[in-house]
Amino acid sequence: MTSRTPRDSRLRLVPRQPIAAARKAVADRGSRPAPRPPAGIPGRPELARQARAGLTGAVRLARWAAEAETRPEELGRAADRAAAALGVTPDRVRADWDRARLAGLLELHGGTARPGWRLTAWDRDDSAVLRGWVALFDAWSIARPEPAGTDATVAAEVVEAAPQLLSVMHLSAGPVPVAELLDLLRQRVAEIRAERCEVRYEGRDEGRPVPDRPTRCPEAVEPLAGLLDWALDGLASVGALVVRGTGPTAEAVLTPLGNWAVWVKLEQICVAAQSPAGNIELAAEAMLRGCADLSPGPARAEYRAWLAARPVRSAVAELLDAARGDDALVRGLAFEALRAVGAPAEPAVRAAVDEPAVRPYALLWLAEQEGHDPEEAAEVLTREEATWLWVDTAAAVADHGESRLLVRHLDSAVQGTVPGLLEEVRAVGHPRTVQVLVALAAAHPDPALAKAVRRAAFQVHRGGT
Repeated sequence: MTSRTPRDSRLRLVPRQPIAAARKAVADRGSRPAPRPPAGIPGRPELARQARAGLTGAVRLARWAAEAETRPEELGRAADRAAAALGVTPDRVRADWDRARLAGLLELHGGTARPGWRLTAWDRDDSAVLRGWVALFDAWSIARPEPAGTDATVAAEVVEAAPQLLSVMHLSAGPVPVAELLDLLRQRVAEIRAERCEVRYEGRDEGRPVPDRPTRCPEAVEPLAGLLDWALDGLASVGALVVRGTGPTAEAVLTPLGNWAVWVKLEQICVAAQSPAGNIELAAEAMLRGCADLSPGPARAEYRAWLAARPVRSAVAELLDAARGDDALVRGLAFEALRAVGAPAEPAVRAAVDEPAVRPYALLWLAEQEGHDPEEAAEVLTREEATWLWVDTAAAVADHGESRLLVRHLDSAVQGTVPGLLEEVRAVGHPRTVQVLVALAAAHPDPALAKAVRRAAFQVHRGGT
C-alpha cells in the first residue's frame, strides 16, 4: 500500500446541502475572545505599520495597475511604463506585481487587474493590512520560486518542513543559528521521506502475508543547505525573518510580524474586526461588517432594525451594492439580510442574476423565495456555479474565519475527490482562487493534500493548468 496520495484522498461530502454547509461555515465562525499575544510582540497598529512599510512597492504598483486597467499578458510591455512612472526597475515591477496579487491587493476580473478589497481598505483598516501580509507570508514559496534545476519533490519537502522551523524560532524567542535550523530541516525531511516509504512483504503463512523488514528509503545527497538558504531568503523577502551574518556564524531571527504570524497559527485563531456599535445608522457595508460576529438570531434582528429605518427600495439597492464588492463575507451577509426583506426584494435580485459575482447567491435566494427547502436550494446551481460559490465562500472563511473552518469547508464541495475539486476550481476563474488555495494548503494537516493544493495554487498563479 502506498502512502497518502492526493489522487486517493476522498472528500467527505455533505449530501443534500453542500452550499448550506458552506454558508454555515461562515455564519458559525468562532466568537471566543482572542488570547493575548506573548510579551514582546507589538500591538496591531504597530504590526500593521510594519506590514504597510514592507508592501509599499506592491501597493504603489497595484494602484498604478488598477488605474491603467493592466492585463496580465500586457505586463511585459507595461513593465517599462510602470518602472518609469514609479521610479523602479522593470524587475522590481514584476516582483511587486506578484506580491500584490498574492497579498490580495490586485484581483483579475475578466483578464483585467482591478483593486482588491484590501487595497481599497489599505489606509484605514489594520485588519485588512495584516490579512494581506499573512496571505503573502503563506505564499512565500510562490513569491520566490525555487532555484532553477531544483528537484520539485525536494523543494516541496522543504516547504512542508518550514512551519516546524518557524515554530522553533518562535519558541526560541531569539536568534537561532542557521546550522541548527539545517539540522532540524534534515531531521524533518527524513521524517517526511520515512512516511512515504513502502513496506515490502515477502513469504506467506497460512495464506496471510508475513511482514518483512521495511525497505529503507534510498539515501541521496540533496542540496538541503542550498534549499534552506532559499527558504530563509523567501521568508525574509516577505518580511517574516532576518538572517544575520554569513557562514558558520549565520543566524536567523523572526521579525515582529513573523513572530506574530507564527503565534497566530499556533494558537489557531483569527484576527477579527471588532463589531462597531450603532449599526442601524451605518451604511449597508459597515452594518454588515458590524453584524459579522453576531450569531444568526441577533444578526437577523439587527438586519430588521436597519431595514425598518429605510425605504425598502433604497435598502435593497444598498445591500446589492455591498454584495457587488470584493469582500466575500459581506456578499454572503448581504444576501442573508435580503432574506429578512423577503418578496419586496425579488425584482432587484432577479435583475442582478446575470452579474457573475452575485449570480449564485441570487439564484439561491430566488429558489428559496419560490418555496425550495433552503437545504436543497443548491440544486438550482450548475456545477460551475456551485464551484464558484465554494471558492467565494472559502475566500470569506480565509479572510475572516479560523483555519480549522477552512479545512472543514472541504466538506461542502460538490466534487468527490481532491483532484476533481482542484481541477474545477482552477477552471472556474474566481479572482481569489490563488489566495484560497494557498490558505487551504497552509491550514490543512494532511501533508500530501496540502502539497497538491499548493501545487495547484502555483499553477493558477503562473497561468498553468
